[in-house]
Amino acid sequence: MNARTPGEWATVIFGLGLILLGLVIGAGGVWLIVLGGSWYYALAGFGLLMSGLLLTRLSQDGAWLYFIVYLGTWVWTIWEVGLDGWAMVPRIVAPTVLALIMLAILPVLRRRGAVRPRSVLGQLPAAIAVAVMAVLAGVASLLTPHGTSLPQSTEQAAQGPAVEMRAAAETTGVGINRAVGTLDRNGADTWVAYGANNHATRFSPADQITPENVANLDVAWHFHTGDWPERSDPALPPEAGAVRYAFQNTSLKVNETLYVCTPSQQVIALDPATGQQKWRFNPDVDRRAMRNVTTSTCRGVAYYDTNSAGAECRKRIIFGTLDSRLLAIDADSGAPCRSFGKNGAVDLNEGIGRTLPGYVSVTSPPTIVRGVAVVGHQVIDGQYRDAPSGVVRGFDAASGEFRWAWDVGRPGVTTQPGPSETYTRGTPNVWTIMSADEELGLVYLPTGNPAVDYYGGNRRPFDEQYNSSMVAVDAVTGRERWKFQTVHHDIWDYDLGAQATLVDFATDAGPVPAMIVPTKQGQLYVLDRHTGQPLTPVEERQVPQGATPGDWTSPTQPFSVGMPSLVGDRFVESDMWGTTPIDQLWCRIEFNRIRYRGPYTPPALGVPTAYQPGFNGGVDWGGVAVDPERGFLVVNNNNLPNTVQLLTREEVQRRGIRPVSESGPRTTGGLYPQEGAPAGAFSAPWRTIARVPCTRPPWGFIGVIDLKTRRFVWRRPLGTGRDHGPFGIPSMLPITMGTPNNGGAAVTRSGLIFISAALDRVIRAFDTRSGKLLWQARLPAGGQATPLTYMSNGRQYVVIAAGGHNSMETTIGDSVIAYALPGAISEQREVTIDLRTNPAFP
Repeated sequence: MNARTPGEWATVIFGLGLILLGLVIGAGGVWLIVLGGSWYYALAGFGLLMSGLLLTRLSQDGAWLYFIVYLGTWVWTIWEVGLDGWAMVPRIVAPTVLALIMLAILPVLRRRGAVRPRSVLGQLPAAIAVAVMAVLAGVASLLTPHGTSLPQSTEQAAQGPAVEMRAAAETTGVGINRAVGTLDRNGADTWVAYGANNHATRFSPADQITPENVANLDVAWHFHTGDWPERSDPALPPEAGAVRYAFQNTSLKVNETLYVCTPSQQVIALDPATGQQKWRFNPDVDRRAMRNVTTSTCRGVAYYDTNSAGAECRKRIIFGTLDSRLLAIDADSGAPCRSFGKNGAVDLNEGIGRTLPGYVSVTSPPTIVRGVAVVGHQVIDGQYRDAPSGVVRGFDAASGEFRWAWDVGRPGVTTQPGPSETYTRGTPNVWTIMSADEELGLVYLPTGNPAVDYYGGNRRPFDEQYNSSMVAVDAVTGRERWKFQTVHHDIWDYDLGAQATLVDFATDAGPVPAMIVPTKQGQLYVLDRHTGQPLTPVEERQVPQGATPGDWTSPTQPFSVGMPSLVGDRFVESDMWGTTPIDQLWCRIEFNRIRYRGPYTPPALGVPTAYQPGFNGGVDWGGVAVDPERGFLVVNNNNLPNTVQLLTREEVQRRGIRPVSESGPRTTGGLYPQEGAPAGAFSAPWRTIARVPCTRPPWGFIGVIDLKTRRFVWRRPLGTGRDHGPFGIPSMLPITMGTPNNGGAAVTRSGLIFISAALDRVIRAFDTRSGKLLWQARLPAGGQATPLTYMSNGRQYVVIAAGGHNSMETTIGDSVIAYALPGAISEQREVTIDLRTNPAFP
């Protein structure tokens, strides 16, 4: 008997591997059939098992049997998902790799002479050519971009404007109302509020950078804030927990100064043309508060000009802190405005009652309208039903004096509570950014949920009326004007995370002052700013029922049918994904075991419930942008599922799930104790065993909607898998797949969209009309922030905070980077703050 060659031993080992793979896939496939799922995996597993057994005997029939399974896999794949490249990945990639190996070992089997001359399979050498063509077709399909919809012609991308501006001066002037010192609009040389202006258009008239020259952008300056979460803090015990950073800041550019706010809420003034630091203010935020919050962040600050000649701090920066203070500092020097509140600070814990450091925190900038700084705050999710109030308050922007309170539990009462009273506890809060209409004197409040997100059986009538709603409040008096609810009895954490964007919306009767309300569930509502009435059709649709005992569900939910949905209606078993057939099989088994009946399937005790999109959107705090001259709405969104499971009080105790308390940090990782409710909860992204989403890509998009036709002009996946991959290992493949994203877009008059947001460390520029990618640059850390653009000394800059996001698992950093066209106006430079010599750093 001849000794086996190394090639033959390799073939036997490969056959044993196929046997093991066939057993795993076959057993899982049988389980899937029992659950009512696809028969493919059981049949493919049996085929792999038999192919492996034949290969261990060095029979060429084992190779041909595998090719039959492989070709059958192609037939099944095309039948299920067509030629959608990303849907094909778990179905075709691994089998294609095995097919390549099988082609390599065919000569070994032929030399051995293991094929009977009369074997029908052995007389099919043409199968080799067929297999090679299938492999090449698979590779070509997988490398083809999918999920992209681009305009077919220039005319299609240039529909008439639906957003009409009252006067050209309103888009080009700085827009400072000299009577009250508020900022409604921005000019080419300014970015005066978080969303560019109080209307949250994120639009700049700057047009020096154009689609024709944007490819020439280069780094003009690079500033390092020196603010890092890894710095040791001897004041905290080891068990105190880590501080989690998210650099979500969008800077302001006013009066030739750029104002940056870091995750520890230091405010830094920079020269906008050189990146040189002018001054730095450190609010010395309580580190216990930074530890307790979900993420330590500062999305932005507000600018206010009192227009009082000779007054202290005539121009000032106003912002809130994680330890619940409202501060005012001089915009020129960074010194505290001593005449504001008490020595420059207002205590936002006043009237709140029982609380803990960080339980009530301000992560978004106040909105200043008619001289009033309107402030909301975040309340840590899912801790206690008896939580601090979600009250929204207005303070005099010059003196810090209390003006009014909007407290849903005290309708019509706008005063502070008495000495022994508090604002109504556990009410919906406003943690994100508010927009405002200076002319109407209204501020628009996007509300969240009562203190317990995933159980609503013990909510009060006013909780039900105001959760997940857009509410208009008089900025001077605090009196409510109107409200519009986007989710009834929200038990999915679908709070409004994005500020409304204000436009003049074209109707048959002429332009109407309107707002566009983006939501986490992927709906876009267009409302009249005066009344809150929808300007595009909204209909109540029946949704799944069956809440956990003690809770209830609304029989219907509002759907904005007059605007395009950003997500699909529902997902099915064939939408399940993974990096390998085993991953996908696991997700398909989970799909058939999980509780899912379509959008708004209610959570249940002991059984995971799926919902898509998850609590990260749709559209979250990054919001949307508007090109008012083209009538385009720019939207980036997520389409990623979550699962939520209610836990009995016994299960909460068994798992040791702790709420935030004086004795130590709360439990994180998607676990919520929900003390005071009958059930706790576990909520997290729905991922495979390899830690990739269970539904197929794209998971993140960017697109443009024509507000006249109310249809997408173009839409494409946003982001590559370059910096992420299975088991958290970066794939290093710059293939566009559409990743989850956080942060919004900035739009310019010249027809450009600047955005980062995705999980890869890249900032991009797209053509507004065509959707063509025109420029991109790598960032040193995650770009989970909205960029801004402005003119300074005759040169246009695009600035992005690149510091990452702990919850999104992107690289943490401390960079603020400006890009500009080449020129001699300012030299490229990098500015670094040395922690060892910087006394301003805590």
